[in-house]
Amino acid sequence: MEKRRRIGAYGLAYDERGRVLLVRSSIRSNTPGTWYLPGGGIDHGEDPRVGVVREFMEETGLVVEISGLRDVSSDVVEFPWRGVLLHHDRVIFDVVVTGGELTTETDGSSDLPEWVDPADLSSLDLVPFAARLLGLGDGAVPVPETPENPVGDDSGETDLSGRPPSDATSNKIKRFGAYGVVTDPDNRILLSLIAAGYPGAGLWHLPGGGVDFGEQPAEGLVREVFEESGQRGVVADLIDVSFFHDPAAVGPEGVPLDWYSVRALYRVAVAEPAPTRVTEATGGSTEQARWFTPAEVAGLTLTDFALSALRHL
Repeated sequence: MEKRRRIGAYGLAYDERGRVLLVRSSIRSNTPGTWYLPGGGIDHGEDPRVGVVREFMEETGLVVEISGLRDVSSDVVEFPWRGVLLHHDRVIFDVVVTGGELTTETDGSSDLPEWVDPADLSSLDLVPFAARLLGLGDGAVPVPETPENPVGDDSGETDLSGRPPSDATSNKIKRFGAYGVVTDPDNRILLSLIAAGYPGAGLWHLPGGGVDFGEQPAEGLVREVFEESGQRGVVADLIDVSFFHDPAAVGPEGVPLDWYSVRALYRVAVAEPAPTRVTEATGGSTEQARWFTPAEVAGLTLTDFALSALRHL
């Protein structure tokens, strides 16, 4: 089956009575009649925080402000009638309603927004990611095998592996990555040096990279840390989600790319540091990895992302 990727942003909102706001999938969606958190796919180059506010307005008529970052997760859904296997990366924010009136989206992927009492959640057909987030397991929502239902995807953009789908018509790359502020018991910081031929070559960067198809972000980060440095880390907590967009990036071998990346940032602890070694395949984006004291880090040339992330220490 053809593998495709999609990145979405969703909002978790409660009212003064403790009810949660959900929306029902319309006949235009892949799972008509099921319920999920307001939100949806983010546009190429869009800040996920902007995307969730936009999607909330489109689906519910309500204006919201982001009050926090709740979770980052991934899931894979099969659409047999299209021969598509869709990996969906999801960023979930806590949001607060600040205005607007509850209205129904017309001609869209949802057809009803509703405030739902927690006691009534178990009676609804919730999509799996919403069910898990609301403490109801994985839900019990089968994907209907009907060719009338569309598949949400990133047609015209490459997937996270860099391989374009068959209908790709541009050099756009949308990538979901997981990165870590990685420390050891001596409070040293693990950094990776970007290899020649890659954007940011010669700069020190946070360990991490693209999440593989079918992987959870935290799992992908543990794998990336080992591939780049030979260290076995444990993900502690989610710190932040950010994005990067460079429409004029240049990839390996001088290939021009419209590069867009959404990046989940975690704290990672390495209890027993080992000698650093790059274990990923030859030609990868990491030249070397090293442990540094905070004083040594101050003298390094870092990527903007690493510089910003290390302020969380």
